[in-house]
Amino acid sequence: MPLKLLEATVWNFDGVFEKFRSEAAKNKANLILFLADKDPATSLSWCPDCVRAEPVIYKKLEASSDDIALLRAYVGDRKTWRNPKHPWRVEPRFMLTGVPTLIHWDNDTVKGRLEDYEAHLENKIETLVEK
Repeated sequence: MPLKLLEATVWNFDGVFEKFRSEAAKNKANLILFLADKDPATSLSWCPDCVRAEPVIYKKLEASSDDIALLRAYVGDRKTWRNPKHPWRVEPRFMLTGVPTLIHWDNDTVKGRLEDYEAHLENKIETLVEK
């Protein structure tokens, strides 16, 4: 089955998240991947951990035969993300501390998560999806 992708920014997240939540029951797994924005000068994320983790995450998810939805949520540029009052740092549902962060979302709660230092590990991605 194809991977179902949605994309959101800090500014349009609520609307995209509602669509993600409304379609969650149709999928075996629903994941949210919080990422740093792309640097316009290089077309790569300004976050080296995101650059390392993204291809591994996509490879694992695209290889699955299950219906998986992935909401890519971009945290903004470096200055926006560094703000301690960033909406996703203080949002009780997410409480982000770093990017990338991969979250397994189920029944309107975080069922599991991979933080920035482990989001590129294939075995951990597999385990998270299977939760």
